[in-house]
Amino acid sequence: MKKIILTGDRPTGQLHIGHYVGSLRNRIKLQNSGEYDEIYLMLADVQALTDNFDHPEKVRENVREVALDNLAVGVDPEKSHLLIQSQVPALFELFTYYMNLVTVARVQRNPTVKSEIKMRGFQASVPLGFFSYPVSQAADITAFDATTVPVGEDQAPMIEICREIVQRFNTIYGKTLVMPEILLPENKASLRLPGTDGKAKMSKSLGNCIYLADDPKTVHDKVMSMYTDPNHLRISDPGNVEDNPVFIYLDAFATQDHVDEYLKDYESLDALKAHYTRGGLGDVKVKRFLEKVLQETLEPIRKRRAILEKDPGYVEEVLRQGTEKACEKASETLQRVKDNMQMTYFKN
Repeated sequence: MKKIILTGDRPTGQLHIGHYVGSLRNRIKLQNSGEYDEIYLMLADVQALTDNFDHPEKVRENVREVALDNLAVGVDPEKSHLLIQSQVPALFELFTYYMNLVTVARVQRNPTVKSEIKMRGFQASVPLGFFSYPVSQAADITAFDATTVPVGEDQAPMIEICREIVQRFNTIYGKTLVMPEILLPENKASLRLPGTDGKAKMSKSLGNCIYLADDPKTVHDKVMSMYTDPNHLRISDPGNVEDNPVFIYLDAFATQDHVDEYLKDYESLDALKAHYTRGGLGDVKVKRFLEKVLQETLEPIRKRRAILEKDPGYVEEVLRQGTEKACEKASETLQRVKDNMQMTYFKN
């Protein structure tokens, strides 16, 4: 069996460093590993419409922005197919068939759906398109026979519903769909990066993000204003590193090389943490270290993005070719599904 990856992004805005450590960084590693036969990277514009249906122009613009972010971090069109969800018709027919394989109660129990509904303030007025997101995602995954789905920890409940749909479909109609496996980031700090304000999750809607495209001054300002330990009022006070966003970011981004380059008076990141914990280390010094780490990480991404922005024709061609390949693959899966469901009435 081929090893195939399906992953992607909802184009609701430019991507931020939470996306980078949660998926993009590993996406490039997997792409360049040579272990996978096919890789599909989806820009899920239809899913983005579920809470932006009255502003489709934003979604359209964000498709371009997210494509730029992916290419800037190192997505190689020769190795990965970058595609636009709405331009692959087979996905929506598969979605229709899968709707019969999962109950409303099952989706309501999904913790990711519940948290997203709460965050967006939908309450009882949940758009049906938004509510059916887990089924749509199952169609996306199975359309490409994906064996591996690299996602952040918050998407794990979605993959579980997908696996249940695959199991039920194969039980009813015979072995048809490939059972996907979830792949989480190896770095625990990357599982869910908190916002700069200390909120549980970095989110575009909460305005607590550092974007991949942010210029150096913006990164500086955001880092220096970050939430830290509220009880660490004086340098001499003992500090907490466990729930401190600055140290969580350092766990996700900083390497020993960074410590050797920018913190020559410390042997390791653990030594910095120990000093902060016992007291005698101010937040400003730690934030300055974090800024240097982030600037070094983001600078090559910013440079590549600037070059790509000058050639919109290239970006459009990458999307066109990736989408054409995706249409071919998804159509093959759809035909297999319809054959096994006895939904093929006319054949040449």
